[in-house]
Amino acid sequence: MSTQNFGIAEYDPASAETPGGSENGGNEIKDTLVIDGMSCAACAASIETVLKGVPGIQEAGVNFASEKLNLRYDPDTIRLSEIKKRVKDVGYELREQDDETDADAEVAKMNQAKRRLVLSSLLAGSVMVLMVVHMFVAQVPGYLAIVTLLGAPVVFGLGFHVHIASFRALRSRRPNMDVLVSLGSLPPFLIGLAGFFFPVQTFIEMATTIMTFHLIGKYLEARAKGRASQAIRKLIQMGAKTAIILVDGQETEVEVKELKAGDIMIVKPGEKVPTDGRVVSGQSRVDESMATGEPVPVSKSEGDEVIGATINKNGVLRVEVTKVGKDTFLSQVIKLVEECQGTKVPIQEFADRVTGYFVPIILTITALTFISFNLFPEFHQGIMQWGAGFLPWVNPDLTPLTAAFITSTAVLVIACPCALGLGTPTALMVGSGIGAERGILIRNGEAVQTMKDIRAIAFDKTGTITEGRPTVTDMVTSDGVSEEQLLTAAAALERSSEHPLAHAVVEAAEQRKLPLTEIEAFEAVTGAGVRGSLNGEILRVGTRKMMSDAGMDPSAFEPDLERLETEAKTAMLVSRGERILGIIAVADPIKEDSVRAIAALEKKGIRTAMITGDNERTAAAIAKKVGISRVIAGVLPDGKVDEIRRLQEEFGLVAMVGDGINDAPALKQANVGIAIGTGTDVAIEAADVTLVRGSLEGLVTSVNLSTEIFRKIKQNYFWAWAYNAVAVPIAVFGLLHPMIGAAAMAMSSLNVVYNSLRLKKRPI
Repeated sequence: MSTQNFGIAEYDPASAETPGGSENGGNEIKDTLVIDGMSCAACAASIETVLKGVPGIQEAGVNFASEKLNLRYDPDTIRLSEIKKRVKDVGYELREQDDETDADAEVAKMNQAKRRLVLSSLLAGSVMVLMVVHMFVAQVPGYLAIVTLLGAPVVFGLGFHVHIASFRALRSRRPNMDVLVSLGSLPPFLIGLAGFFFPVQTFIEMATTIMTFHLIGKYLEARAKGRASQAIRKLIQMGAKTAIILVDGQETEVEVKELKAGDIMIVKPGEKVPTDGRVVSGQSRVDESMATGEPVPVSKSEGDEVIGATINKNGVLRVEVTKVGKDTFLSQVIKLVEECQGTKVPIQEFADRVTGYFVPIILTITALTFISFNLFPEFHQGIMQWGAGFLPWVNPDLTPLTAAFITSTAVLVIACPCALGLGTPTALMVGSGIGAERGILIRNGEAVQTMKDIRAIAFDKTGTITEGRPTVTDMVTSDGVSEEQLLTAAAALERSSEHPLAHAVVEAAEQRKLPLTEIEAFEAVTGAGVRGSLNGEILRVGTRKMMSDAGMDPSAFEPDLERLETEAKTAMLVSRGERILGIIAVADPIKEDSVRAIAALEKKGIRTAMITGDNERTAAAIAKKVGISRVIAGVLPDGKVDEIRRLQEEFGLVAMVGDGINDAPALKQANVGIAIGTGTDVAIEAADVTLVRGSLEGLVTSVNLSTEIFRKIKQNYFWAWAYNAVAVPIAVFGLLHPMIGAAAMAMSSLNVVYNSLRLKKRPI
């Protein structure tokens, strides 16, 4: 027997896996709609309460931060128009989203909030200056009339939308933050007008200031939320607006939305690739960092795929359009990021339930506070006298009715359910944006909470740990058989197979320009190999067992088989008729970063396992090279799910990393499914997380990102709860001025949003 070595690579056994995926089933529709009119988390809770339990609606999740509804419903049971009507009945509007239009609308909304802020600040500032002069310098002639004229536009004009929303909320019996602000500004202003007829204290200044602080807070919150959600806008802005295509041999400029599959685009140096396509001529290097996070440009030539919105660096490329609209890579990424931002983390469920009761509870506390100050004035006056010793805004000399009114107003405006509603979505928005920039696409919030607690990660081998491009490395022939004869027989048979191993054998034959004959009666034998008929003789390529079952003795080749398998190569026996012609060994190179990534995971205390169809010896050799602690070999495609279940029984929470198609059932069975996505293939429904770059170091980053996102969520909830737990009792006992409370209310929401934004500064 003669041997020859061609280098090192790697391969899976000769058993093709059946592609899998996920299905929505039936006529179920998943949609994301924009909600207009929400002002706080209680609004979001109201909409969810109205929709959940309605026949035909399987899922209705409201993201207060992005103002969107993630909806899953059966159109045969309920129409979208009926869903919109139900939402409108409780005071909100539902409309279809348009990424570009919504981005413009968000900017317009922010500009409108800024105008309100500027006007209200000027008017309220004038009121405050006049109040200081009137109280501490000299009485201002016509003071009450002046502050009324300055305050009315703020409370009734600039704050009109607040009162309308408040009225709608009360009408639907679902009070929200607008109700608290309206009650904190309207009654004080109206009671202050009594000063024109009776010698009573005016509260117009307080009403004006409360509404102004609310408007300031809403603007700052909108701006901060805009920063948190800028990942989507960045992705939208990445796309090219126009494209140059060939029409009858002439270059013609068209809008990208006019492109259709089959068009030939001309992409010049420095230009963005307008949409996904395949290079038909030309050579260049393309910057794909927007897709993969990889800064090094990638060489492209005829036959290579290119991604829309990537940048052509040097050569001119002619690219055939393959995907347009929602099928493109960029649209899929936007969809995945939006899905993540619209989902909920399990920890949020409790907060949502509490938020739904928050405003009614605050209204009840307000009423009890007002009653208590009038029934037990001495008790409250004693506390206020104590507080006046170190709090300059506390006045213990107020009448019980006045003190009750001011204190009740303070309770109304200090309470802030917004912070509770922003805690999770803002952290997810920022975190998912960071992930998208690094080629990590997180599909849902539940994966964020689960990922940090994963105790074991199972890996598919081909294309996950390895490059997924197997090549022939060795050939061992029987006496009297040449390498060309061995390779010709194997390639003729493997040409009918779709398995990556088969491609490697055929490619090796083509490189030697060997003639390949058509095979008859081709058959793939699961877990064993392939066989077919050539000129009346049976050709076989496969395992020892396949040869033994056919009556041949492979023992003479055993030393070479063991040697090759120990070198982490997949060795296949080739036979013709009743004679074994020799061995062809195929190997798939291990990815450069696999060793580093697996070492980092093991260091974190996460056990790693490899599930493969390879034999024990080959699998063990690969596992040893990359540092995997457990090998599960000889597993057929449909057995991976059972292996994941066994790992779950042993370790608890288990993640599975695979290609997202062949491993779809196992990805679904795992607590977190992680798909290796390469090129434009990112729409992998089976996975919770997709690593676009195909690098396992992205897996380590995703674990770190999960930990950091969840840490921010917990911090946000702590500060939101702590704020209300401390501030409301202080207000109840009359130690907090309503104007200070209004300012603190705005700061509470901002603190939560900016805490989430600090994720961008964390090393991940």
